[in-house]
Amino acid sequence: MRGFLRATAAAVALSSVLLTAACGASDDGDRDAKATAAAPAGFPVTIDDCGVKTTYDEPPSRVVTIHQHPAELMLALGLEDRMVGTAFPDSAVLPELKKDYEAIPELAEREPSFEKILDAEPDFVYGGYGSAFAEKEGRSRKAFADAGIDTYLNLEYCGKGQVTMKDTYDEIRTIGKIFGVPDRADKLVTDLRGRVAKATAEVEGEREMPVFVYDSGDKSAFTAGGKGLGTELIRLAGGKNVFADLDDVFGDVSWEQVVERKPEVIAIYDYAGAGSVEEKKKFLLSQTALADVPAVRNKRFVVLPLTATLVGIRSAYAVDDLARGLHPESFQ
Repeated sequence: MRGFLRATAAAVALSSVLLTAACGASDDGDRDAKATAAAPAGFPVTIDDCGVKTTYDEPPSRVVTIHQHPAELMLALGLEDRMVGTAFPDSAVLPELKKDYEAIPELAEREPSFEKILDAEPDFVYGGYGSAFAEKEGRSRKAFADAGIDTYLNLEYCGKGQVTMKDTYDEIRTIGKIFGVPDRADKLVTDLRGRVAKATAEVEGEREMPVFVYDSGDKSAFTAGGKGLGTELIRLAGGKNVFADLDDVFGDVSWEQVVERKPEVIAIYDYAGAGSVEEKKKFLLSQTALADVPAVRNKRFVVLPLTATLVGIRSAYAVDDLARGLHPESFQ
């Protein structure tokens, strides 16, 4: 009996060793598999955005966009499955993106509160204007970081100086890198470059047309300054922003200054909450002080969705629309 018990104990001990070894091997395999899964191709990625450095070990999976142009950029890269909320639509969405855009929950008509954003449980918040991360409203980038949420601000609002189409292409490629889709980003950039090249070729050699951008305002004019992308779009379309010397993305100027600079075309920015295009035209045409401004006298207006004048996928479309408005004879 004692011999039988010793044999049984030995067998049990051997089984235990084998089981432990097997479990250890399994655990090692699981750890290896997890390590592989935690490091997708091309990651980790470190991005320095407006002075905020972030390292991504994997692509974000739950994204909230604040303002329309970041949302459209995400959709153009085929990232609709990562988006859990949008906010602040200001223009009609591009037709080819409309269906996907409308399927994403809208968190607010303007910038949502910090709490409302947290309710969507994002791991990444992408803002279009500086107001997306307004500290006084509790939405600072630090507040999101403290909550474990990464942020990205459209580089037009990094305050680095004159914004150009290169910045648009850089923005697209950076978002492509963060989300692990650099090939899609490269293809999109190639398509947009081609669109711009075609428009600029049509107006090559034409006289530079003086353009005043009318965003909004009555007692003063809120216009596009020299640091914003709008100035570059006008230049590529064969024009010159008469307020390119305004040292900001947008700013107020007096109507006397508008009269003095004699714009021959007025580019009206169209977006929700600032009056309709027809209301803006009616206002400009009714001002006695503006009667001798060439653009007003000749009723030469070009309408652009505000979204199309920002660092995003629409800017290439805006170059074509502007070129046709400034030099229609080149497209006959």
